[in-house]
Parts: sequence; structure tokens; C-alpha cells
Amino acid sequence: MTRPKSSPNSLAWLWLIVGAAVLTQTSINLLRPVTSYKLLSMGFGETAIGLATAVYALLPLFMAMPFGRLTSKVGSLRGLMTAGGVLIGLGGAILALAGQAWLIMVGSAVLGVGHLMFTIAGQSMISRRSLAHQMDAAFGWFTAAFSVGQMTGPLLSGLLLGNVSLAVAQSSGAGLGQSITLALWIGAAAAVLSAPVLFVLRPLPDPTTSQLRQVPPAGAEKPTMLSIVRRPGVASNMLASLALLAILDILIAFLPLVGEAAGVSPLAVGVLLALRGAASVVSRIFLPMLVRRYRRSHLVLVSLFVSALAIAMVPFTLQLEGAFWAAGVLISLGGLTLGLGQPLSMTLISQAVPYAWRSPALALRLMTNRVGQVVLPVAAGVVAGPWGPGGGVWFACAMLAVSGTERLINHRTGPNDENRDADSN
Repeated sequence: MTRPKSSPNSLAWLWLIVGAAVLTQTSINLLRPVTSYKLLSMGFGETAIGLATAVYALLPLFMAMPFGRLTSKVGSLRGLMTAGGVLIGLGGAILALAGQAWLIMVGSAVLGVGHLMFTIAGQSMISRRSLAHQMDAAFGWFTAAFSVGQMTGPLLSGLLLGNVSLAVAQSSGAGLGQSITLALWIGAAAAVLSAPVLFVLRPLPDPTTSQLRQVPPAGAEKPTMLSIVRRPGVASNMLASLALLAILDILIAFLPLVGEAAGVSPLAVGVLLALRGAASVVSRIFLPMLVRRYRRSHLVLVSLFVSALAIAMVPFTLQLEGAFWAAGVLISLGGLTLGLGQPLSMTLISQAVPYAWRSPALALRLMTNRVGQVVLPVAAGVVAGPWGPGGGVWFACAMLAVSGTERLINHRTGPNDENRDADSN
């Protein structure tokens, strides 16, 4: 295969990363809701689904910082991104073959490690290759690819599982076992397809220079977890990122439960999750224009508060006869605002630390996200016990509101937010 030629200013590398991200995120966002349906078909409920969601983040919680330091030392990140995609495919295969709950937990853990590898390597490549004025757009396109996967994955899962609820399918004696297994294999295959896409990714025009820029000068402060968090605005942006990612995880795991309780089919749940992803794609495409007009801190606040309010209403509307369209409107509004927070938090954290700290800082951001992904789904599962499946979604929305309130109280916006025009020149 011939690799495309590129000049130092070419963005061919970005579009290849975006293409690979679409494949891996389509895989993950197909596999995870189908995993919930597989657990339901095996007789498990909210607690097991919350546990599977937490296990997905458990190993990455301990691997994020060491892996971030590794990415800051290697010259080419293509191999690490490729390995991440292959691991996601392996996790999907384990889920497809699993006949017991503990194997589903193993598959979820492998899936989480693959996602971590792909995401940290991709974020580090963007922070390493992008000029200052390109960074919002580059992170926006990268996370837009994630949103495309969050749109296509659930939609594919819904189409594969059909327009009949699991309870109805089981009462008829047919069940959804074969459809669930087929969907899991398709998800695994989509992730593996990212490998040939990344194979054509060229190295940096001058990798030696790039590596030297990643090495701090002698005597410089080292990027420890404490030194990174102490940088102005970093902790606040990490809390926002944690809350924003947690609601995506809880939605994809618990919305099938909410839908099943309301008699809504897997196809309808898939459509709702796809609408959320599609809306985030739209907001991320327009992110560079929004950043030129509005302060990043204000956009993050909008992301936190509006998405919390809109998504909290979705479980209520699904219970109402003929109000599915209202659930679609609300989750789309939530998706529009959710799409802003993640790329902006990446930019704010990247620009709040020295250049050589960017990979460890983004890795720490992912590690804190994984803390949330371990703790919050389990807590959501506990809340969903007395409050029903909707309680897990409301819990995640409350976390968004807490993060937004913290930003208002402490006025922590980060040092570069005031100079958004300066770093675009």
C-alpha cells in the first residue's frame, strides 16, 4: 500500500486519525449497549450492568499515567494507536464468545484498555503535531469522530437487535441471543479495520525535532500528578471532563434499561443514542467558530448545565405515551452541548501546562476520567435500585450540575481562556 505524501502543513495525518477513530468508536458504542442487553438476557440487572461499566475503566485507571509518560517518549504513536484498535476488537470477540458474567467483565476490561491506548496516543499525536491556532479544530475533529461513532454504533446495534423489546422477544420464545452475538462480532470487526487505516499514517516530517521538544530541559520541574493538578484551572477542567464522560458512559449503559422499563425497543433506544451522537458531531464541527466568538469557560458552562437539564428529562418523557419525539428533541439538545465540553477541556488542559507536559497531562485527564468511570456507574447502579433505571441517568446529570457549580464558585477558567485570540494568531 502506498502511503500518502504530505508536507509539514498537510492535515492528511489528522484525517487518517479521524477515520480510525470513527471505526474504533463505532465499535465501542455498538459493543457496550449490546453488552447491557446480553446481561439482561442472562437474567442480570442494574447492578451487573453498572459493574460491567466500571470494569471497563478499572485497568485503564492504573495504566493511564504510565502510558501517558510512554507516549511522551516515543517518536511514532502509530503503533500504539493500532494496538489499541486491535485490543478493542479482541474485547469484542471475548464479549461475543462469553457465556458467563465473569467473561463479560473480562471482555469489558480488555475493551477499556484498548480504548485507553487508542485515545491517549491519538490525543498526544494531536497535541504534538498541531499548531496553537489549529488545536481547538484538531481536537474538535478528533472528538467529532468519537461522536460519529457514538451515533453509528448505537444505531447499528438497534438495527441488528430489532424493533421489539427484549421482554417481548423472550415471551414469544424467540429471544435475541443470535442477534446479540452477531452484533458483538460486527463491533469487533469494525475495530480491527482501524489497523489498515493507521498503517498508511506517515511519521512526522522531523521526528527527532518533535521528540526533543517533548523532553524538558535539565533541572525543569517534572510533570508529576501533583504538579500538573496545581496548574491554574487544570483540576476544574478535569472535573468537568470527568462529569461529561461519565454521563456518556451511563447513558450508553443505562438507557437500554430505561427503555426496557418503559417498553421501548432496542431500535428506539439506538435511535436516541444516535441522535445524541449526531448532535455532538454538529457542535464539534462548529466548535472553531464558537471559540472565536465566545470564551471557552462560558462554552464549558453551557455544556455542563444545559446538557444536565435536557438529559435529566429524557427518562420522564419515555414514560409518556406518544412523547418519544420529545425524548429525541431533549437528547439532541443535550448532545449539542455535551459535544462542546470534551474538546475544550483537552485544549484548556494542554495549554495550561508546559509543552513537554502535554502527554502526561492528557493522560492524567484520562486517568481522572477513568476514576469517574469506575466509581460513578457503580454509584448509578446503586441509585437505580430504589429510584429505577432513570435514577442512574439523573445521578449523572447531577454530577454535571456539580461540576458547573464548582466552576461558577471558584472562577477557575485556566490561564489561556483570557487569551483565546492571542493563541490563534
